[in-house]
Amino acid sequence: MANTRTAPSGTPTNVTQKHNQGGIGESTLRPDGTLKVTGEFAYSSDMWHEDMLWGQTLRSPVAHAEIESIDISEALAMPGVYSVLTYADLPAAMKNYGLEIQDTPVLANGRVRHHGEPIALVAADHPETARRAAAKIKIDFKELPVVTDEASALAEDAILIHEGRDDHHAGHVPHQNIVHRQPIVRGNAAEAAKKADVIVSGEYTFGMQDQAFLGPESGLAVPGEDGGVDLYVATQWLHSDLKQIAPVLGLPEEKVRMTLSGVGGAFGGREDISMQIHACLLALATNKPVKMVYNRFESFFGHVHRHPAKLWYEHGATKDGKITHMKCRIVLDGGAYASASPAVVGNASSLSVGPYVIDDVDIEAIALYTNNPPCGAMRGFGAVQACFAYEAQMDKLAAKLGMDPVEFRQLNAMEQGTVMPTGQVVDSPAPVAELLRRVKERPLPPERQWETAGEGADVRALPGGLSNTTHGEGVVRGVGYAVGIKNVGFSEGFDDYSTARVRLEVINGEPVAMVHTAMAEVGQGGVTVHAQIARTELGVTQVTIHPADTQVGSAGSTSASRQTYMTGGAVKNTCEAVREALLEMGRRKNGSYHPAWAHAELLLEGGKVVTDGGEVLADIADILEDEAIDLELEFRHRPTVPFDLVTGQGDGHVQYTFAAHRAVVEVDTELGLVKVVELATAQDVGKALNMLSVVGQIQGGTTQGLGVAVMEEIIVDPRTAKVRNPSFTDYLIPTILDTPTIPVDVLELADPNAPYGLRGLGEAPTLSSTPAVLAAIRQATGLELNKTPIRPEALTGTL
Repeated sequence: MANTRTAPSGTPTNVTQKHNQGGIGESTLRPDGTLKVTGEFAYSSDMWHEDMLWGQTLRSPVAHAEIESIDISEALAMPGVYSVLTYADLPAAMKNYGLEIQDTPVLANGRVRHHGEPIALVAADHPETARRAAAKIKIDFKELPVVTDEASALAEDAILIHEGRDDHHAGHVPHQNIVHRQPIVRGNAAEAAKKADVIVSGEYTFGMQDQAFLGPESGLAVPGEDGGVDLYVATQWLHSDLKQIAPVLGLPEEKVRMTLSGVGGAFGGREDISMQIHACLLALATNKPVKMVYNRFESFFGHVHRHPAKLWYEHGATKDGKITHMKCRIVLDGGAYASASPAVVGNASSLSVGPYVIDDVDIEAIALYTNNPPCGAMRGFGAVQACFAYEAQMDKLAAKLGMDPVEFRQLNAMEQGTVMPTGQVVDSPAPVAELLRRVKERPLPPERQWETAGEGADVRALPGGLSNTTHGEGVVRGVGYAVGIKNVGFSEGFDDYSTARVRLEVINGEPVAMVHTAMAEVGQGGVTVHAQIARTELGVTQVTIHPADTQVGSAGSTSASRQTYMTGGAVKNTCEAVREALLEMGRRKNGSYHPAWAHAELLLEGGKVVTDGGEVLADIADILEDEAIDLELEFRHRPTVPFDLVTGQGDGHVQYTFAAHRAVVEVDTELGLVKVVELATAQDVGKALNMLSVVGQIQGGTTQGLGVAVMEEIIVDPRTAKVRNPSFTDYLIPTILDTPTIPVDVLELADPNAPYGLRGLGEAPTLSSTPAVLAAIRQATGLELNKTPIRPEALTGTL
């Protein structure tokens, strides 16, 4: 039976833009941009239904414990409460979910494994009633010892976070508290080390970073009259959510209808399930729409974070500056559940060498199960942690050899044709040395600008800013460089594809294209690019973007810098098929009137069919008349293979992308305060489909890298595994006052294997911005600084 409920307010609608031009290569404006800056854009937290209830999650106050009893009677007795659900109320045999390994309980069953794990759900007629009812649920815990680091996780008598593992990684790991292990061995690092004139080593610590998206997790579940459910939600991957949600609801996928609602940022944190299943369970239990919106405190527990890491590196080099070998071991803390940890391990290991030519390597990367908060996807996905460490090593090698750090990097930089440690050949441009040249040759900003400004001096130019703690004494400038390498798209044999449906028809006498995909628009500007592609390929001015939902095939995740490559590629391919169908229709109708229909290369421009010589043959509207062309096609990139579990060999990645940064800092060495004056960057994007969006993505990624360099870290108590700073009061992110000038230099060296020659670009700037800032602070202070973020006490020696 069809669902006849009224659509909730805030439901996404078609987005239509009309331009005279607006094709590929132009900086067309975003259709959602003005709405967002004026506060009129409908985010998922703005959704509303006239008879809806509010959902609330009760979460564990401890990190590891047995649940001995749960008493929900007081909560159920509260006026306005419609339902209270626990594990015992789950309707299907499948009670777990997960991106790759289904190890995450929908609600805790007898045991909690991390601080903030969901235990019970409440639906009530007011959000405050739901919150108070959840607080009345009584739970008796028997606390257990916590596993918080490698030593406690891998001890012979270690508590197993997950007993009886049967996932496909369990058979090849040396300890059941290791989620996944990936070694990479190429050449003979031990023998190559004997040829080194200098050897440097280091141990590096990378803190746990939060995605810190401004729009909290939220959504609205509406029960259908067919026994199914309609879910309006902010997510990164509609079809992945669907495949995890339907089994635990006990419903076929066609009865779980998902529509993307307004997303207030993601950065990897919405790739996993948060409130989706919970809202649906409450809606089906009450037969009423249920809205859930996390507050900021709960959001810190409601999504995964970036893996904190310990990294051990050794590099050797000859006296003339050639790197001889590299050894490294990377330990990622995956927390209580697997999430994307296996794939993060693959990235961290395969990209751990950096954008350098090193023939002899010995690499190991692992992810641990612990009682710390679950970690998974975040912008940069394993490559960020590695870049922080290998770039510190490059500076150490250059210093020990007495070489300029940029020239040393350029001497060892990879290029097209370089063989990666996995044996994969880099078969498209790799302008690493050129990117470094560009950031180095950019003029430096003036030093100590406050000294020449006189009475007009701005304290915001000083370390400490408006706190007015620094007056110029002890302020030292530092300049640092870094460059990184990131893969694009899903790797290691994953069947990575995207789907696009394109419809071309005449509306009010004008040809109009409708583009329908399941791509999650999370702020990256995909809806803008899809319209640009349609205008370019179909020669129309008016393009309508259909709301993303599961009524069309999967577009994959908005992650891995893949959406413009993959779903953009799907839109391009489908538009090309629609164009050919239109031309075939024109040949049938008009071919006898002009020989060019049979022999010339035909194009669609300005709503007309034209020859490559510019002769107009027909109007698109006249060819279509009352007919429509409606096609849905899939697009796949070239295949990849899993890395060998012993040697790590294999063509595991689709594409590589590169970015370099130069950081200029001024450090108050007495107070330990840092002012990042400038973060210049250069990046190869293959082809800029929309330069305005390209620059915005690069500056945004750079700013997130700045954050983890000097301020961002989730603090987890090592004794209790409890999060100590789940708020934006205590978890600091860069504001406009912290963000420096970010000049961007864009290269466009086409990748012949990619649509339009483009490269995925959103993640690469997040890699090298962090180590560039650290390198600049090291130069200013002379300190080694092997941990992020850098705090004042690390600079003043008052730890």
